[in-house]
Amino acid sequence: MAGKPNYGYEKRQRELAKKAKKEKKQERRQQQDPVPADEQTEEDRSA
Repeated sequence: MAGKPNYGYEKRQRELAKKAKKEKKQERRQQQDPVPADEQTEEDRSA
């Protein structure tokens, strides 16, 4: 008898992979074009 699939576990793994990919992309962008935190654009101030 085969066990039933654990969809919750699979979803969590996909979410973790997506989060890791997003963080890696963010790091790459910061290395390419670092922007100081105190320097905000007009859009950031109006939000």
